[in-house]
Amino acid sequence: MRREIGVAVIGTGFMGKAHALAYRAVPNAFPNSLRPRMVAVADVNEADAQQAAEHFGFERATADWRTLLDDPSVQVVSITTPCSLHREMALAAIAAGKHVHCEKPIAPSAADAFEMMKAAEAAKVVTQVGYNYIKNPVLKLAREMIASGELGEITSFRGVHAEDYLADPEIPYGWRVDPQNGAGALAEIGNHIVGMSRFLLGTVTQVNAQLETVNKTRPVAPGSSERREVKVDDIARLMVTFERGCSGSIEANWAATGRKMQLEFEVYGTKGALCFSQERFNELQYFKAGGDPRTSGFTRIEAGPVHPPYENFTVAGGHQLGFNDLKTIEMAEFIAAIEHGTPTFPDFREAWEIQRIVDAAIRSSTQGQRITL
Repeated sequence: MRREIGVAVIGTGFMGKAHALAYRAVPNAFPNSLRPRMVAVADVNEADAQQAAEHFGFERATADWRTLLDDPSVQVVSITTPCSLHREMALAAIAAGKHVHCEKPIAPSAADAFEMMKAAEAAKVVTQVGYNYIKNPVLKLAREMIASGELGEITSFRGVHAEDYLADPEIPYGWRVDPQNGAGALAEIGNHIVGMSRFLLGTVTQVNAQLETVNKTRPVAPGSSERREVKVDDIARLMVTFERGCSGSIEANWAATGRKMQLEFEVYGTKGALCFSQERFNELQYFKAGGDPRTSGFTRIEAGPVHPPYENFTVAGGHQLGFNDLKTIEMAEFIAAIEHGTPTFPDFREAWEIQRIVDAAIRSSTQGQRITL
């Protein structure tokens, strides 16, 4: 009989649902994996928890997440709540001996992330943080191409993550713009492109940043004339230096009218270049220098079965992976690390490193100077 691992999910919002879907998909896409057993789901709204339990097949639902930690049938806890709650929940789960998957950003500050990381390492539990976009097979290929020298010496990086879900100044004040959750756009979506830059190019050593609040107030409730001051960034622009010697620019913007998912990067080297857009994330654009100038230009690399684990989901190029497939890959790697005692990435230590860059950017913008990490 196939062995199981007990899973509990805290939170039933968009990411809670994504986690539940991914755990359920793992045994079908990865038949050699442990089978996630959907033990419990928690939400502050018990009706939402009960609905999620019925929809996704959890054995029980609760409004008190702490009860999950006392359950010996739960070996894995997924935290999908607002960022300000991550530290308390993760530390409690670690103290109970649970393996922890936490959504990004890991915490409102690098200090909190460091505490979480040290607790997990001391307890020898497996951790993972939800940077699911880097689980894309073509991004793994991009990383391999850079590491192997196919692009030559890397000279520059340009990355952006822009969306428009907070472009409208009449969207009410909510947890995303609450300073308790750390920075604004930089922490919420900039985390992804900052993490992606590290995934591709390694350590960032210097940050020079400008953070800007465009929508300086928001209504306290839909249709309310009462407004509340916004103290976090809508736009963040970073100039960074990598340990390998190249420079880069990074932008995060959640007030980018018309943009739904502009997560993009460009990497330039002395022998070639790579370009990627999440809106066409089954493709990677590659330019190789030195060819026939009559046919020179970027070529499209199409994701397919030769790019593992694409073949776990579909049989041929052109059929394409989707957002939830990347989350399934993420959870499969997490469960494999638990089963086999192998490293997982990105873990709490990597998430702490990413948060250090975010914190440095905030300090740089506040102080008006470059920060060395």
